[in-house]
Amino acid sequence: MSHASAMISEDIETYLKEHEQKDLLRFITCGSVDDGKSTLIGRLLHDSKMIYEDQLAAITKASKTSGTTGDAVDLALLVDGLQSEREQGITIDVAYRFFSTDKRKFIIADTPGHEQYTRNMATGASTASLAVILIDARHGVQTQTRRHSYIADLLGIQHLVIAVNKMDLVDYSQERFEEIVAEYQAFAENLNARDIRFVPLSALAGDNVVNNSDKMPWFHGEPLLSLLETVEISHDSNLSDLRLPVQYVNRPNLDFRGYCGTLAAGILRPGQSVKVLPSDKVSKVSRIVTFDGNLDAAWPGQAITVTLEDEIDISRGDWIVAEDAEVPLSNAFEADIVWMHEVPLELSRLYDLKLATRDLSGQVQAIDYQVDVNTLKQKEASCLDLNAIGRCQIELTAEVPVDDYRKSPGTGSFIIIDRLSNVTVGVGMIRGVARGSGQVAGRVNWDSFEIELNALIRKHFPHWGAKDILENLR
Repeated sequence: MSHASAMISEDIETYLKEHEQKDLLRFITCGSVDDGKSTLIGRLLHDSKMIYEDQLAAITKASKTSGTTGDAVDLALLVDGLQSEREQGITIDVAYRFFSTDKRKFIIADTPGHEQYTRNMATGASTASLAVILIDARHGVQTQTRRHSYIADLLGIQHLVIAVNKMDLVDYSQERFEEIVAEYQAFAENLNARDIRFVPLSALAGDNVVNNSDKMPWFHGEPLLSLLETVEISHDSNLSDLRLPVQYVNRPNLDFRGYCGTLAAGILRPGQSVKVLPSDKVSKVSRIVTFDGNLDAAWPGQAITVTLEDEIDISRGDWIVAEDAEVPLSNAFEADIVWMHEVPLELSRLYDLKLATRDLSGQVQAIDYQVDVNTLKQKEASCLDLNAIGRCQIELTAEVPVDDYRKSPGTGSFIIIDRLSNVTVGVGMIRGVARGSGQVAGRVNWDSFEIELNALIRKHFPHWGAKDILENLR
């Protein structure tokens, strides 16, 4: 089934150890409808020998009734497993698949191309480090291509591979490939992604997917799998800003109190001075405990339990950060929201929000603008409909630490939950503290109002007392 390795039969324990230490790349495939996303994943799994014999036999049989490739095996059926997906020949829900090579392990998320399932695509992109955006060589850059590219960029994906698929249907034309590259590059000028690469391929025929194709000798780049194996993602994590949202306080006995959570950013070491937010209490790390023993250092993504030298009141939702970290506390921030429900976003309606490990309530006070994903231009909006994206002003019922999403995705993102149905209706990426020194635009600052009112009364009615003011107010 798996890639060839003589070590499997010779020294299975060494092989498993090496396999365990390989790094992991999470990536998504996205693009417009019928661009060949599921077929591409099926081809990757097939040509990297990651399909079991019974799986291959099952899709060979299913291809006769549900396939779209004639007499050939429809590899898209490996990921399109729902009955409605096979009947319509489309992807509806996000499908995750795992495979590995000698160099790296992979988790693929196959996302839908239809506009009505854009929310599913955003879900798959939320944990990905790379996006493979497919473009049909016959049709070029489409609306969904732009939409998915913008969402991938909005979610902070730094690596984009633009796979120009179905090159076999345009006679492997170099001219057509270069036209699409130029068209996409013109659109991508407004994106923040720092690493964009282009590959011409045919997922159905396997050209430039795992191996270089002799049908496109004019292409001197690497095939898709080589790009996936060699893309550098180790520098994507934020190693400088310590962020540990506390998920659970572990108190198994009188002699141990640990604070559990997944390290969202930074590097944590024993002896390091830390600060707890929002209380601002300072202490030092005593131990970093895991199931396998104590650690000398913890890195982003690791689930750990931290003990401190001092007894501090810490509960779920608090953050452990570096002692000198300057993290603003506010009950209002601005964020980009992707709306994921058929019922539109309502201004000033109370929703439940989940921010890192903190659960609290809040409301959208204002929509600054909605983004037209076709042109990336901003336009006015009074609400956000399904799949709409907008910059909004959020007000919460309590103060929280505020992180920019691009700085720390783990602590700079949140989900919006309907209080009645308990359904996730939106996702948000924080961009900073709200305008007006932490006050949401339109919200009354009662302290300032009281000071100004008192000054006004003293100026115009210097002889009034409290009794006179109350009588006049009546």
